[in-house]
Amino acid sequence: MNYLRLEIICWSCLLIAMAVSTKAASVWKLPTAQMVYEDLEKCRQESQEEDAATLRCLVKKLGLWTDESGYNARRIAKIFAGHNQMEELMLVVEHCNRMEQDTSHLDDWAFLAYRCATSGQFGHWVKDFMSQKEVER
Repeated sequence: MNYLRLEIICWSCLLIAMAVSTKAASVWKLPTAQMVYEDLEKCRQESQEEDAATLRCLVKKLGLWTDESGYNARRIAKIFAGHNQMEELMLVVEHCNRMEQDTSHLDDWAFLAYRCATSGQFGHWVKDFMSQKEVER
């Protein structure tokens, strides 16, 4: 009888943990160009127009960055999923994230990893994504 109670308790805990993690994961939504521009304005004011600090603020607000692990390659790839190169994009973001990792200079890490990742085709995709705002006007 005690074994059955323990098993039920364990399964209950597991289900609760899964529900909590699923809810946390489902909170993040794909950003729109409008969201990016709005958050960018807020970040510019908060960081007093300093580029690296503005970028880090923006990607944190968009849920694409944590100070512990840097860029979230999976979320970034989801934004650009229409290009059908998610795996390749994730590899680029992860590589640049590792290469520029510097936990003592977080703004610089965010900026240098971004510059690294956007130096190729991904940079064109970012420009295209941001130009969507111009089309919406």
